[in-house]
Amino acid sequence: MSETNAPARPDPVGLAIIQKQLDYVSTRMGWAMTRTARSPIFSQSHDFSCFLTDSQGQVIAQADGLPIHSGGGGFAVRAVLAKAETISDGDVFLLSDPYVAGGNHLPDWTLVRPVFVEETLCGFACNRAHQSDISGGVAGTYNAGATEIFHEGIRLPVLKLVEKGKVRRDLWDLLLLNTRCPELMDGDLLAMLGSTLVGGERLAEIARRLGVDVVRSYFEAVLDAGCAALRRAIKTLPAGEYSGEDSSDNNCFEELDVPVKVKLTVKDGELHFDFTGSAPQSKGFKNSSVANTHSAVYLAVAAYFDPSIARNEGTYRAVSITAPNGTVVNANAPAPMTMNTVFPATEIIFACWKALAAADPVRGCAGWSKVAYGVSSGQRRGETYVMYHWHGSPAGGAVNGRDGFHISGHVTTLGGLTLPNAEEYEHTYPVRIIHQEFRQDSAGPGKYRGGAGIDYEVEMLEPSTLTTRSEGVGALVSYGLEGGGSGAGGDVYIRKNGECADTRLPRYGTFQMPSMRLTILAGGGGGYGDPLARHPDAVVADVNDGIISKKAAREIYGCILTENTKSIDLPATLALRDTLTSPAG
Repeated sequence: MSETNAPARPDPVGLAIIQKQLDYVSTRMGWAMTRTARSPIFSQSHDFSCFLTDSQGQVIAQADGLPIHSGGGGFAVRAVLAKAETISDGDVFLLSDPYVAGGNHLPDWTLVRPVFVEETLCGFACNRAHQSDISGGVAGTYNAGATEIFHEGIRLPVLKLVEKGKVRRDLWDLLLLNTRCPELMDGDLLAMLGSTLVGGERLAEIARRLGVDVVRSYFEAVLDAGCAALRRAIKTLPAGEYSGEDSSDNNCFEELDVPVKVKLTVKDGELHFDFTGSAPQSKGFKNSSVANTHSAVYLAVAAYFDPSIARNEGTYRAVSITAPNGTVVNANAPAPMTMNTVFPATEIIFACWKALAAADPVRGCAGWSKVAYGVSSGQRRGETYVMYHWHGSPAGGAVNGRDGFHISGHVTTLGGLTLPNAEEYEHTYPVRIIHQEFRQDSAGPGKYRGGAGIDYEVEMLEPSTLTTRSEGVGALVSYGLEGGGSGAGGDVYIRKNGECADTRLPRYGTFQMPSMRLTILAGGGGGYGDPLARHPDAVVADVNDGIISKKAAREIYGCILTENTKSIDLPATLALRDTLTSPAG
């Protein structure tokens, strides 16, 4: 098409409308998935993400799901474009492998449906979903003993699951043979196909209404607008170089310092994140793929800047990344990777946040607590179940102007996971949830305090297998900013039937358990700002809500409550705060 015949670029109002329409399509895909999927990990917890790309595999909408999934979704679609021999109307592709197919880790299977209008490829409708089980060393995909990716389950290159509208039964049967939960997977794959069909039909409707050439122009304009918006935001930061670091203290098998280091360069409306100096790739399954590292960096950037900036792949054209081969942020095959969407993704995000906060702390985010919950599996009614202990999820960190969220899940989801209904869990699994309550004094103190940790206890009524992934046990679980404190660390205990004492479990491992009680103490999020600057009314509310104790109110926040705890003893509080803020205090 000549330049004179090219469609006009849309105006700002048109851009906003088309972005909202694309985001709505993504959201509709998520509704279809939630309402039709078999596995509770999808229908109750929403551990999946729907996104759309243009015909070149650039993400144009990712409104529904988890940012750690969809931020790197373009890598998967571009792998399809590079490796598929043919792409036809009615095809649907399936992939997962982080080394050859643009995946982040093996349990996240991505369905990629091309969308054609007038025999022209307009884009792709995609769903990336964490499967309940994909074989491997343990049920539930998290094999803490893995030292190679071959220990973690079936590896999927770019495959054509549906060819011109017809499901390939040979491949479908192969997939069902490589899971302990074939009944769940059969229904879940159908739900994923349905969600991408919904997205594809609606994306095609937009293209038919506007015209194929016009919609392509709109897609490129949406990407350009995202890029321009982020560049404007970046230019509000002082140019320069800033550093950030976060770390783990283990490789799943032994205590070992595993740092993630980043040098951030801010220049001319661009951000460059250089991870040179990060630890070598790990023996255990805490290694990141290229797609996963990009997702984590994009998440950190998105959470730091104005939330109204579009979350399409054009937005991140202003972001570049150096991730050296053979490190925990870009491991070489056959390093195991199943834990990477949480660790080291969390350390990547925290390192980026710390570097960004060094540039401008006003917009900084205190650290969310690291995860301490695990996964139980076993047999019920002749089928294998996989149960995530989501109710022991950790808390979020505070920002300037807002307290951290309670029980918000790990930071890589940004609160996108849904907490399942306890009664539904007791109906679905052989469990009884004893209690789930906030841990008093676990929230990181600050002018804006972190979210509170959780005390969760569940009774497993039948023998089961428990896999632990308790990075959030210990001290390195969150951090405070601008005078705020870190949250309390977590812990995990079991008490077997007939025993009267708790046993602390190792942070990573697989354990065969009789009926037992499991206790998860989830950590608290970090606080932002000086605790003595917290408004006394907020302190009173926290005491009455059980978030902090009267002792913490006095010793940390400098607030003395009246005997009935309904208000502040103002003269006593002012005197105490004067004492605490004086040089001698």
